[in-house]
Amino acid sequence: MIVHLIDGTYELFRHFYGLRRFNKGKDRRYGAVVGVLQSVLQIIENDTGGTYLGVATDHVIESFRNRLWAGYKNGAGIEPALRAQFEPLEEALAAMGVVRWPMIELEADDALASAAHLASKDKKVEKVAIWTPDKDLAQCVQGTHVVQIDGRRKTIRDAAGIREKFGVDPALIPDLLALVGDAADGYPGIAGIGAKTAVELLNRYGQIEDFPSNVLHGQRDLALLFKKLATLRTDAPLFKKVETLRWCGPTPAFAKWTHRMEAPRLLERCEKAAGLTSDPK
Repeated sequence: MIVHLIDGTYELFRHFYGLRRFNKGKDRRYGAVVGVLQSVLQIIENDTGGTYLGVATDHVIESFRNRLWAGYKNGAGIEPALRAQFEPLEEALAAMGVVRWPMIELEADDALASAAHLASKDKKVEKVAIWTPDKDLAQCVQGTHVVQIDGRRKTIRDAAGIREKFGVDPALIPDLLALVGDAADGYPGIAGIGAKTAVELLNRYGQIEDFPSNVLHGQRDLALLFKKLATLRTDAPLFKKVETLRWCGPTPAFAKWTHRMEAPRLLERCEKAAGLTSDPK
């Protein structure tokens, strides 16, 4: 079986701003929610062997990392029209029959990392697909068993692909981000160390903890703090058995949601994908 793990927060942002450009700045109340559900449904429709999937969201944006670094990303600046679609997305996914993980103390990325860790240990799982272009999730890739998929650009990266893109193995991605920083997450990295130098150092010495004491010029503790920010948690107790991720079709509540969102086609597609209706062809 293949387990699909989807970054719901990324998808919500992507569809919100994509629709805003398409609609010339006019925001539909549930427009981004519908977009995310369509993306999830497309994965279901393309998986012919029975679909196992879960969607992670940042329920409150902030996490434990905000206590470690004052400049870490938070919910400030998120547009009200976008913020108002977070909880409807989680409710609509539940009505659609999709397992979702609305994170509070941890982030959606931590949920994806934890789910990948749990699923990859199940011998019945042939592959784990993490659907997000977020470079943080590159650290979760394992050989060809756990891969990262950018659905928009239609790219799939295994461990060799991660090394080709970033210059280091997946396990060293937190170290790389610690050195070069991550503007999206709000930490600057180590002054004087660019991407090329960081890759050279990591390939020469390995993880930051193994660097000679003189390499970071007194900034070792800061680098280790940034590494802690960049390292995803894999211990969230999301599920005990992969079988709980199996999609079995929409719940009765989904009909009301599709009516509310003015997206009746979603219900038709869901029911067809679940084998609840006959194919008109």
